[in-house]
This record gives sequence, C-alpha cells and structure tokens, in this order.
Amino acid sequence: MSSGNECQPQTFTKPVFGEKEVTELVDRVFGLKVLWIRPLPSYDDQNFHVSVSRNEGEAEGADEYVLKITNSEDSQQPDLIEAQTQAMMFLSAEGFPSATPYLTKDGNIMSLEPGGSGPGNKKYMVRLLTYLPGTPVAKIAANTQIFYEIGKLAASLDKALSEKFHHPSVKSLHRGQFIWNLANVPLLDRYIYALGQNKYREVVEQVIEQFKEKVIPKLSSFRACINHGDLNDHNILVASSSPSPEDPRYRVSGILDFSDMSYGCYVFEAAITIMYMMIESTDPLSVGGHVLAGFESILPLTREERDALFLLVSGRFCQSLVMAAHTALLYPENTEYLTITARTGWRHLVNMFEAGRGAVEKTWFETADAYAHRGPA
Repeated sequence: MSSGNECQPQTFTKPVFGEKEVTELVDRVFGLKVLWIRPLPSYDDQNFHVSVSRNEGEAEGADEYVLKITNSEDSQQPDLIEAQTQAMMFLSAEGFPSATPYLTKDGNIMSLEPGGSGPGNKKYMVRLLTYLPGTPVAKIAANTQIFYEIGKLAASLDKALSEKFHHPSVKSLHRGQFIWNLANVPLLDRYIYALGQNKYREVVEQVIEQFKEKVIPKLSSFRACINHGDLNDHNILVASSSPSPEDPRYRVSGILDFSDMSYGCYVFEAAITIMYMMIESTDPLSVGGHVLAGFESILPLTREERDALFLLVSGRFCQSLVMAAHTALLYPENTEYLTITARTGWRHLVNMFEAGRGAVEKTWFETADAYAHRGPA
C-alpha cells in the first residue's frame, strides 16, 4: 500500500483566525463593531457566530451574523464563491430560508483578506451572512413528517436553481473532479488509504466497483440540474410548527452551507438527502421512503434514476466516511466534528449492504408509492 503522503492531494488550507483578529476584520471590512463572538464547527472553512452593534443613528440593539472564512484553496476561485452567494440571495428572494450577505464597506458581497496563523502568506475569502434561527435536524427527534418535508425541500431547491437561476457566475459550478459530486465516487480510490485495512474498507471497495459498473454507464440518462450537494443533518435548521409535544411537527427554518454546490443530477440530491437523514433515525432503512415521497411530490424520479438510488446512497455514505477519515489525518484537532457521521454511518452502510439492494429498495419504493395514494402523513 502507498504511504499516506503519496495519496494526499489536499493540503493544509483551513483558516486559523483568532477571535481578536476576527473582531478587527469585521470592523475593518464591514464597518461593524463586534459585541461578542463564538466559533462554529466547520469542515474545512472557519465560521464564527458574531453579534454586532447596529449602526449609529439606528435604534439601540444588536444584529447577529455568521462570518464565513473560506479555506485558502476555494478562496482562489472567486467566481465559484460568487455563484454560491448569488444562489443564496436568489433562493432567499424565492422564499427559501437562505442566508444573505451583508455588504462590505466597498459594497461587495465578499472580500479577499490576509491573516490567520496558518502556514504561508495565504489569503481567504470572507463573507458576513445573516444568522438563521432554528435547531439542526441532528438535534431533534426526527420523524417521518420532517423527513417528507426535507425531501420536498431538496427537490424544490434544485428545481428553482436549475430553472430560474441564471447569474453569469453559474458556469463555475461545472466542477469536474470535485470530490463531493456524486458522479465522482470512483475518485475515492485516491483517499481510501485513510481507512487502513479493515472490514469497512472492503465494503467501500465493493461500493466503488459496483458504482463503476452499474451507475457510471447510466449517468447520461439522469436529468441534469444544479445540486446544493450537502443537505445534511447539520445544514438544515428546523423550528417547531405544532404546540403539542406529543405530536411534534416541524418546518424548515434555515438552509446552510452552499460550498458543495455543483452541476449534477436531480437523483443525486435525493440520494444525498436520504443518506444524511438516515443518520438521524432509529429505523434508518425506512427513512428513504419518506424522503423520496417528499422529493417525488415535486419531481418524480424516472425508472433509471430509481434503479440507481441504492448505489447512489451507498456512494454518498462512502464519500462522507472516507473523506472524513482522510481529513481527520490532516486536521486531527478537528476529528470530533469530522467524524460525526462515522458514529453511526458505518453501521448504516454495512446494514444496507447486508439487507441487500432488493429489500432496501422495496421498503423505500413501497413507502413512497403509498404517499402518492394517501398524501403526506
């Protein structure tokens, strides 16, 4: 087996800004005085929850934002960050609960800034985004009602972006070898070393081989679209919509993190959403049917797309688990956050494979088809 260093295309790109430096940056770039600041967990960017005093002349009080400092690698692609931010603004205008940027003192939506204690004289793209209220799905007792709503959201969001979002920067979403695009599951071969030699690696290798054989040849038959690409249990915020604790119901109150946007396929978003909602369920193999029902209430999948769903969900599990293991080797201090999915994800992936594609798809499709006859639960 090759050594780890030979297999690590990624470099140390995560920003390392201190709170004092961030306070000064918010004042200098955005003209706002920070009242308090709290770090937020992140994968390879750096995020802070900041409270700022309102502008002089306005009523007393404070506003809250998220300062997002993009990793140095993605910061070299301003068109891509522009596309992500413009998409957020577009979706907010369309009625989706998406953050919007607070403009810099120069009237821009972002600014390239030096700083941080990382190696080299790197620069990082900085944005100040509105703070969205709500609780991450990861922190509620998720039920079939919210799974259906999230499936519906996933389809609605991609449909709106693909049919109505026409900003010039959108061409940057053709991201080729982007590791998080579901078409690129075979690229995991480069990172699989991070798993060592164990039973999990064997499952991942099986998924990759089956993906190459059964999914890759059919990609051209899937309907293309713009994917959010990361509707996970920490990127979807919800708020209670019912007064009864015995029958909790939720509505989506926030959609976070557009950094994995790319051109993909509608069925990719369905698979990604199913995978991440499985993480939050005590009965994970049944979740896919409820998410799929919500998705298909907006965009029914074709036969070819449904046929690929099991391997697409499996492929996303592998992307998440392998890349978390790889990134944890680069940033061991962030291992706890990076391996959140792994706590239950490996078990879910193994259980899916042991149950078999036929049994899992039967559960998903029968559940989804039942919704079509009786409507949402």
